[in-house]
Amino acid sequence: MSSEPRLGSHAGEPHSGGMAKRLNWLRAGVLGANDGIVSTAAVVVGVASATTETAPVLLAGAAALVGGAVSMALGEYVSVSSQRDTETALIAKETRELATDPNAELVELIGLYEAQGLTTETATRVATELTANDALAAHLSIELNIDQDDVVSPWHAATASAVAFTLGALLPMATILLVPGQARILWTFVTVIIALAITGYVAAWIGGSSRWRAVVRTVLGGALALAATFLVGTVFGTAIA
Repeated sequence: MSSEPRLGSHAGEPHSGGMAKRLNWLRAGVLGANDGIVSTAAVVVGVASATTETAPVLLAGAAALVGGAVSMALGEYVSVSSQRDTETALIAKETRELATDPNAELVELIGLYEAQGLTTETATRVATELTANDALAAHLSIELNIDQDDVVSPWHAATASAVAFTLGALLPMATILLVPGQARILWTFVTVIIALAITGYVAAWIGGSSRWRAVVRTVLGGALALAATFLVGTVFGTAIA
């Protein structure tokens, strides 16, 4: 099978693929928590700005939490299932090609290593030794950046996404339900902004991007969402009153 190598450094760092996936899971968890914080906080702040009663806020927050967690889990399950199916199909195809024409696959592997900058002699030696050790793993690594022993699980992804969203959602809910009076809205704003700053910083750190730019972007987005729902709740609350 002919394909350009995408991450040739994996040939020299056999553990980097697994590390990349673990970091991706961590990043997904942080972003899931971020979604839980923003979406649930927006709902409870909107309702709290329209009424001083606790029951409607609790009901709306619980509905936002459950609905959001289920939605996140389903979305992650579908997405990762598609990725898993694709990886499984590619592994099966590569296995068939190695079984039907191993010599052509060896020549292809040599060419891929030459494209990475190795001399023909070195590329031939590396490809031959890797083929003798585990031909399938060698081709999957340099051609497709796939580790056959590290194919993602959609159930794990769905569970992690739902848990992260739930943990994030519990923060604004707890704040707005435990703080008495109108101060609950202000304290929810403050709590959410701090939490978003932390999640934005961690996500940027994991991704290796600018920390403070990510913090500003995340905080501004969350603040705008809270301000919008607060305004809507205030308008409707005044109209109802």
